[in-house]
Amino acid sequence: MPQLPYKVHELTVGQLSARSGAAVSALHFYESKGLISSTRTAGNQRRYTRDALRRVAFVRAAQRVGIPLAVIRDALAELPDERTPNRDDWARLSQVWRSELDERISQLVELRDRLTDCIGCGCLSMQTCALSNPYDNLGEQGPGARRLRVDRSAKDPGGTDG
Repeated sequence: MPQLPYKVHELTVGQLSARSGAAVSALHFYESKGLISSTRTAGNQRRYTRDALRRVAFVRAAQRVGIPLAVIRDALAELPDERTPNRDDWARLSQVWRSELDERISQLVELRDRLTDCIGCGCLSMQTCALSNPYDNLGEQGPGARRLRVDRSAKDPGGTDG
């Protein structure tokens, strides 16, 4: 991992990429989503403050556990003066996200356990569905696997998180 001299206070996008492990395109994407910010030089080149390293690490850690970018952005926006998240911030936010992650884990376990004989009424198992979904009643709720579908519309009205 490349080290940056302590006297360097502003990083180029290449330096931030090399130090954080995030691709330059990911950093540009994070910036477009309001997760990190930069200033511009007279030559219109991006410059990031050193605290962008911690923000990128925070974003990437949250993404690894499945937190949508919109939720991460909202969490970062709650920090006073948009300061860099610290250990206490991570502890508080990860506790809030824990119930959502527990729900996802539960859904994945259910999916795994039902995967061999049911597609969640989409429907590939006519024998099972004759018992659990007679006359395709779930089909009235719309297309796709109704039993395995997760309704995230309340959290993300647009249907996309980033």
